[in-house]
Amino acid sequence: MANFENRMALGMVELSSIARGYETADLLVKEAHVELLMCRSICSGKFMILFCGDVDAVESSVARGVEVAAHAWVDSFVIPDVHPGVLGAIRGTSMPTTREAMGVVESFSVSSLIEGLDAACKEASIELVDVRLAMALGGKAYLTLTGPLADVRAAVGAAVDVIARKGLLVDQTIIPNPREEIYREII
Repeated sequence: MANFENRMALGMVELSSIARGYETADLLVKEAHVELLMCRSICSGKFMILFCGDVDAVESSVARGVEVAAHAWVDSFVIPDVHPGVLGAIRGTSMPTTREAMGVVESFSVSSLIEGLDAACKEASIELVDVRLAMALGGKAYLTLTGPLADVRAAVGAAVDVIARKGLLVDQTIIPNPREEIYREII
């Protein structure tokens, strides 16, 4: 995978067709100089294409991807100046050090969750615990984060705002003082 922290923008196109997904991926990387980070089928028969590069290249590639996806388009985004913690969260999990409160946000789409994740990271001083993207979730996605209660509230609120604007929010919760067993089950 790319050294994401050096990238300016993150882009994604999510589709309802695997065949159209591969075609779209090929054409959007040919559109502009972007680096493909993930290109794969996800649960419920959807397909996701995640890539990074400079803002203009990512915007151009997302526009081309949406055009090629046509009827199979589900969701897409461009996140300029993406928070450095976003890709780290997508790559794996870690045991948090601050456990005053835990927030969970759940979305119907991978794209909207990643956009919400970026907003959460930029809004408050939180630690990302886990991000799950569609696999074994029926195409849904969710994130868990932790930190001081006020920061968790602010971060969850920011994520929820982004996801709800797209009409893709499933649910969200904030748990003050979660038990240690809960963290062990997440990780």
